[in-house]
Amino acid sequence: MAEPRGAALRAAMAAALLGAGAGACYCLWRRERRGAAAPGPPADSSPPVSTLSVDADTLQKLIHLLQATDDPLIQEQALITLSNSAAFSVNQDIIRNLDGLSVIGGMLSDCVPKVKEKALNALNNLSMNVKNQEKIQVYIKQVCRNVESAPLNSDLQLAGLRLLTNMSVTNDYHEKMTNSIPCFLHLLSEGTERTQIQVLKVLVNLSANPATTRHLLRAQVPSLLLLFDNCTNRDILLRALAFAANLKKNMNNEDGTTIEDQYSEDSIFFTLCRDSAPFTQKLASLLHHPDTEVKEQVVKILTQ
Repeated sequence: MAEPRGAALRAAMAAALLGAGAGACYCLWRRERRGAAAPGPPADSSPPVSTLSVDADTLQKLIHLLQATDDPLIQEQALITLSNSAAFSVNQDIIRNLDGLSVIGGMLSDCVPKVKEKALNALNNLSMNVKNQEKIQVYIKQVCRNVESAPLNSDLQLAGLRLLTNMSVTNDYHEKMTNSIPCFLHLLSEGTERTQIQVLKVLVNLSANPATTRHLLRAQVPSLLLLFDNCTNRDILLRALAFAANLKKNMNNEDGTTIEDQYSEDSIFFTLCRDSAPFTQKLASLLHHPDTEVKEQVVKILTQ
């Protein structure tokens, strides 16, 4: 009698995981936030080349396994192993050449949140590679939809934001994210500190691009001023200041006059530029902040 399909797939999964040495290669690499830096990846954005790589045959088996099964537990484990393997630069190229990016990207429409989360984590590691980003960029709008539809502060939402952070390090794909700016600002207002930090990484990257300035200035976030407070988490405060500094800089560098009628009274433009007295008062109080970097950011904004 033939072995049941589920059992056969689990056996294949076990063999693939053993071949991958999943426990040995579990290290995730993250890009540092770009902050107010000029467009371009940070110096430490790529993981080092390692000889502890998974062979192409094992990676191919994992990719084929993803295509062959509808079992979410198997899918999760295969995606975790591919994600861990992608911590090594040589594997990033192998997975791309095996068409693994499209297979993993196809999992973003899965109805099981955990599967989508693991797919996002895998793409996040794989995005530490310029050629991979060129392939992954076709999924940016789907990732944005996943972030918008995910439960607030969930692991799924954070996984999507981490991938968008990597994909927004350069200006190349910002246009694909601009429609989600209202969502990002909603998360900034309503999210936990962990969510706020992650969404601010995306917003800082977007705000460094002059082409997205007007999209951001039109957006509404009534609680923005609340972030500029001595009691605010330092990581959040620094990123909020970098976000404001980028927008102010881009506004000052624009040619011609700003058409103020295009901005509503509760827009970021009015908060930072048009009716800026409350913002200036907030910044003045931050000049007494104990952190030197915070004070430097405040001075940078005040002297622009």
